[in-house]
Amino acid sequence: MPREDGDPARWRGQQVNGEVSGTPHPRGTGDPPPRGTPAPDGSRTEAMAEDWEPGPALGDRDVTPGEVLQRAGQEPGKQEEALMAELSELVQKVVKSSSWWERHGVDISILACSFLLLPAGFLCLRSAQAIPFLAGVLTLGVVHHTLTVKGSHLASHNALTESKSWGKVWAVFFIELCSAFTAEQATYNHVKIHHGYTNVIGLGDSSTWKLPFLNRYVYMFIAPLAVPIITPLVALDLLRNVEWKAALRTLCCMFLGLYCHYWLLLNVSGFQSPWSALLCMLLTRSLLAHPYIHVNIFQHIGLPMFAADRKPKRIHLMSLGVLNLPRNALLDWSFGHSLISCHVEHHLFPSLSDNMCLKIKPVVSQYLKQKKLPYNEDTYASRLRLFLRRYEELMVHAPPITELVGIQ
Repeated sequence: MPREDGDPARWRGQQVNGEVSGTPHPRGTGDPPPRGTPAPDGSRTEAMAEDWEPGPALGDRDVTPGEVLQRAGQEPGKQEEALMAELSELVQKVVKSSSWWERHGVDISILACSFLLLPAGFLCLRSAQAIPFLAGVLTLGVVHHTLTVKGSHLASHNALTESKSWGKVWAVFFIELCSAFTAEQATYNHVKIHHGYTNVIGLGDSSTWKLPFLNRYVYMFIAPLAVPIITPLVALDLLRNVEWKAALRTLCCMFLGLYCHYWLLLNVSGFQSPWSALLCMLLTRSLLAHPYIHVNIFQHIGLPMFAADRKPKRIHLMSLGVLNLPRNALLDWSFGHSLISCHVEHHLFPSLSDNMCLKIKPVVSQYLKQKKLPYNEDTYASRLRLFLRRYEELMVHAPPITELVGIQ
């Protein structure tokens, strides 16, 4: 995003025409802090990364930016907190005026439609003709990623329901039964670490997605095919970090989900051999694995990175370190708006559903641009070219710390 010299926020690693100058280099995965570790500065707005909830409805009179800053004081840190507080009030206004259908119903309906498509997908695989068979593979592949990516992501943020008890049930269902992963570790690593420390070196810098021993073409185009195999193996390793009851539950759910898929291919789709059924499982479960890997690296890696003790306040951290991709019908359905075109909005307000992130997008984008804050956007093709051209720099070498001027 272009920056004028008079803008209040300046940074090294500024985005120009979809690319980033002074782009950070990747590093190996850092050890996460113990559970319960607070954000480095412990501010109120930092805590919103983990659990943003809509506040009370606003009054009839809007609060002006000057009033918000005056209430918070004139110190730079207070001003930044005031910006986040003002944006939160604007978003709360939209949330409070939205119906249950807009807050949760749209996304629940998408997940329900995906379940209803399952029988059609398995039955299409019975056909000996190419077109119905490929339609079955496509149907099951899209349904699988809708349940495992969109469903698991929303469930990890408790964005499917306003009940925390039901939220835990949905997290176990989508993350463990459908995705063959562990709910506790998925929620902790994604919500507490990635969202709490977005683009902070060694914590939320997306380094878990980096495999520096692979070359660019293997990583970008071949390795994603192994995601269905790697996912449960990683989950089994992470079970060492959870209580035995949770580990036992995870093992049962993982086995049940994988076996049901296998059984349906044999008994409904009519596969004659176990190996052909397993191959079909791999094919459908890896159908959208390439964009899944790509999206996870495109939207953070290559943007400014920070040290834990020298990171900006929340509104600057998210506007600098998060990028939106354009809307795409297939990925919007399968992954959700919060992972594609509304990723900035999602990182600022992570407890909102995909549909609500889409609804607040005009408010957030207009506010950030009005305050001369970056609002990163780029196309999928542009990011793919960038990563292929600068793979060594972005995915192999260690990133430098972004130097901040005028933010803190």
